[in-house]
Amino acid sequence: MIERNVKFSIVIPAYNEKKYIPRCLDSIVAASTPYKNQVEIIVVLNRCTDRTEEIALSYNCIIVKEDTKNLSKIRNAGAKIARGEILITIDADSWMADNMLNEIEKQLITGKYIGGGVAMQFERVSLGIIASALVLFIPLLIKHGLISGGLFWCFKKDFDVINGFDDNVRIAEDVDFALRLREWGKKCGKTFKTITKPRLMTSCRKFDIFGDWLYVKKPKLVLDYLNLKKQKHADEIYYDIKR
Repeated sequence: MIERNVKFSIVIPAYNEKKYIPRCLDSIVAASTPYKNQVEIIVVLNRCTDRTEEIALSYNCIIVKEDTKNLSKIRNAGAKIARGEILITIDADSWMADNMLNEIEKQLITGKYIGGGVAMQFERVSLGIIASALVLFIPLLIKHGLISGGLFWCFKKDFDVINGFDDNVRIAEDVDFALRLREWGKKCGKTFKTITKPRLMTSCRKFDIFGDWLYVKKPKLVLDYLNLKKQKHADEIYYDIKR
């Protein structure tokens, strides 16, 4: 049997995502239209007790299970079996534009970029969400110079060189990953690229659960994002939420 050529491997961590993952998967299917039989979707089940696995299988996703409360390990579990030339990570409650895969490939084949992220747009907006976003993203921008989130992309070979996501980081593991990818890019004479068009759409479920003023009322959470190795509130915000 001849293996098909896989251009994109898309890794999705999933903890009881029956409400959100169909929209995420639908968006990937639409974006995959120009790449027939060249895209694999890897869903990493994390302590799922709902219909997430059933839904993922109905889309012909590859299933991996990783039950640790650690998003870095969860994402790495999917990346470990990825066969694609280009690796993408996306959250189950986000969805990509129809031309996202095409845009990512276009950026990578220029040879200028080591990889990058995508600018996000929330599915709804309020004064509290705007304030929370500013409280969270301005310190990240000042300290790290990053404005990406939700979806990251690079060649699989470069992901492997930097050893993927850091298992010691349980919140903002994507920020840490982006910083290390950027540093690797500098050594290769390449830059880190944030795609601003198209944008990534993402749900507001954290705001729905904790309130739109989440990061304004809980500035210690922002410190967890900034101090990547010292994260006291990971379980509260990410791992112990009932879904």
